[in-house]
Amino acid sequence: MTSDSRVQIAELRFLIAEDDDFQRRWLAVMLTKLGAQQVVEVENGQAALAILQDPAQAVDIAFIDLNMPDMDGIELLRHLAKADNRTAIVLASALGSALLFSVETMSNAYGINLLGSFEKPATPDVLRRLVGAYRPPHLQSDKAQDSLPAFTLEEIAEGIRLDQFEPYFQPKVELATGKVKAVEAFVRWHHPQHGMVPPAAFIPKLEAGGLMETLTWSVIAKSVAACRAWHDQGLMLGVSINLSATSLAQPGLAEKILAHIAEHDIDSQYVTFEITELIAMTDVPVCLENLARLRMKGFGLSVDDYGTGHSNMQQLLRIPFLDLKIDRSFVAGASRNKQMSIALSSSLELARKLHRNSVAVGVETREDWDLLRDLGCTYAQGYYIAKPMERAAIPGWIEEWSHFF
Repeated sequence: MTSDSRVQIAELRFLIAEDDDFQRRWLAVMLTKLGAQQVVEVENGQAALAILQDPAQAVDIAFIDLNMPDMDGIELLRHLAKADNRTAIVLASALGSALLFSVETMSNAYGINLLGSFEKPATPDVLRRLVGAYRPPHLQSDKAQDSLPAFTLEEIAEGIRLDQFEPYFQPKVELATGKVKAVEAFVRWHHPQHGMVPPAAFIPKLEAGGLMETLTWSVIAKSVAACRAWHDQGLMLGVSINLSATSLAQPGLAEKILAHIAEHDIDSQYVTFEITELIAMTDVPVCLENLARLRMKGFGLSVDDYGTGHSNMQQLLRIPFLDLKIDRSFVAGASRNKQMSIALSSSLELARKLHRNSVAVGVETREDWDLLRDLGCTYAQGYYIAKPMERAAIPGWIEEWSHFF
C-alpha cells in the first residue's frame, strides 16, 4: 500500500467483534500491518453494540463475526439498522459463502452500510481490498446537498416541450473481441437551473401522470438520428432504447416506429427495444402483439433486469427476445463471491442454451470483465468500460477504446 493509504488507514478506528481469540488477534495483527493504529477488540455482539452506540467511541469500520455468544452478528446488525448506525460493516464467517450471501442480502435490505464480507480466515489481500474500498463520510456525497427538488409534473412536461431532454449513450462491448457493437440510450434532463437531472427525478412522475409516451418518442427520435449520424461516419453501431409499459399498450406501435426510422434510412436490425422483466410478464394482448410485431419487422428485443422480476422462463419465452440482460446485482462482486458466481453462470448458461445473447450490466472492475469473458457472456456494459456519454463523444471514445484491443 502507498504511504498515503497508510496515513488514511492510520486515521481510521477499527472494531473487531470476534469470539475466537486466535482469529481476533490475527485480524488485529493484519490490520496493524496495513497501517491501522486504532483497533478495538471485543468478544461478542453485546460488547460491540455498546461501543458502536457510544458517540465518544466513533468507529469507522467494524468487522463482525456472524456466530458469537450472547448476541450473534445477525442480531447485532438488526440493532444497528434500527439505530440507523452508519459505521461501515465487514461480515466474517467460517460457515460458508451461502450464509454470508444471505446475511449480505439481509444487511442491504436493512440499509446497513455494508463494505463487504469474507470467509474466515482473513488474508492480507482480502483486508487490503476491503479497507481500500472504504470512503470516509466527508469524502462521500452529501445526500442532503445533492438532493434535487421535487419537480412537478407540469415542470417536467414543460422541460419536454422546451426540448431539454437528451439521450446519453453507454457502449455495449463484445467480450470475446472487445469490439463496440452497440450503445444503450439513457435519458437525461438538461435543467437550466439544476444542471444534469437523473431519470429517477422525473421518470416515476411521467409514468404516474400518463406522459411517459411523450418522452419515449423524443428519445426514439434522437437516438435514431444519432444512429444515422454514426452510420454516416462509418460506425455501424446499433442502438438500444427502453420502452415503457405505456408505449407498449398503444395499438399500432410497431408501424409507427417503422415509419419513423424509415425517415432516417436505418435498417431495423440496428435498433433494439428493451423492456424490463416485469413488463415481459404482462398478459395484456396489445403489448404482446406489439412485441411480436416489432420482432417480425426485424427489430431486436431485449429483456432487461433479468433476475429481479420473479418471472419464470416459461413467461419470458412468450416474448421473442434476442438479448437477455443480466441484472447488475448478479454481476457486481461475483468474481469474489462463489454463490453469486454460480447464479451468474447459471443465467449465462440459460441464455446460451436458448441461443440468445447475454448482456451483463454493471461491469465495474477488471475482475468482473475477466469472469464474464471466462463464463462466455456475449456483451458487457458498465463503468469499467464507459459511463453514458453525449452522442458527439461516441466516435472519439471508440477510437480510444480500439487501442486496447
